[in-house]
Amino acid sequence: MNPPISRFLLTRRRAAALLGLSALPASALRAQTGATPAAAAAAPARASAPVFVLNSLDGNVSVIDAVRWTEIKRIPTGKEPHHLYLTPDEKSVIVANAASDSLTFIDPRTAEVQRTVRGIRDPYHLRFSPDMKWFVTAANRLNHIDIYSWDGTNPTLVKRIATGRTPSHLWIDTKSTTVWSSMQDSDELVVIDLATQTLTHRVKTGPMPADVFVTPDDRHLLLGLTGGEGVEVYDVAGGKAPQLVKTIATGKGAHAFRATGDRRHVFVSNRVANSISKIDYEKFVAVDTFPAPAGPDCMDISADGTLIMVGSRWAGRLTLIDVKKRKVVHQVKVGKSPHGVWTLDHAPRN
Repeated sequence: MNPPISRFLLTRRRAAALLGLSALPASALRAQTGATPAAAAAAPARASAPVFVLNSLDGNVSVIDAVRWTEIKRIPTGKEPHHLYLTPDEKSVIVANAASDSLTFIDPRTAEVQRTVRGIRDPYHLRFSPDMKWFVTAANRLNHIDIYSWDGTNPTLVKRIATGRTPSHLWIDTKSTTVWSSMQDSDELVVIDLATQTLTHRVKTGPMPADVFVTPDDRHLLLGLTGGEGVEVYDVAGGKAPQLVKTIATGKGAHAFRATGDRRHVFVSNRVANSISKIDYEKFVAVDTFPAPAGPDCMDISADGTLIMVGSRWAGRLTLIDVKKRKVVHQVKVGKSPHGVWTLDHAPRN
């Protein structure tokens, strides 16, 4: 029997209370956005695929026209859509509906719903292995990670692994041998061997670990500390037990990563500090900071690397940040608590 949804919501409230983000008045949220009518007029025009924004408290997806920067429509999905991921054949983007135990497949070019797969238990976060054989989900409220085989069309459950409290974000190495996952409420990082589907290592981390980013050489792992003020760096070479080597100061509420595409830098959103930091992952230092209002969360980067598209979680906006100008240039009104942000026309993921 599934735990009640109230438990899931309490976890979210705990996070909000810890970060000082609960019960922000609407006026305060508006004040944080910083986008003026003049800035809105300066929104960049570009021909590209639509941008998808997951409205986690509305149970739908906002589809954004990336030429006019307006919302085209909203797609009903299921309860608590938080993250999304492209299928290996690039024909579908999968929206994971955590509280509805379902996956919604959407055409990434036309934004038309293709199908819904049910019976996927609490898919909060999701990821495919690079060899396209495995599909992995993190059950945030049910405390397990599911490993599915992937036949090119459908996932088939192979192993359910009990993990500990609140598995959050996943990463898989380039050789498709190792899964790393953060444990949000037990302050841990776990390692899973894909070949044997076993949990091999567990290490303590800083407070409330969230997103995970592994360098292209699979040697170092970056971990955002949503309950802290920075990013932890671990030596993970060869799938060994992670060893902490450094903590990078970024800002309060370090949360979600997105590579810039130059194989040298990665962005991390700082949800409490209302900023995005740029990290050099060769030297492991923060080299730049961008303003990002109202609880910046997940983001995507335009294919040419000039535009950051980030969900302003507490304001119900998609915020556009001009990288060269280092400022907010436009915002698009979306739904409640926008979380995942994704487009097919994005910068390389490393």
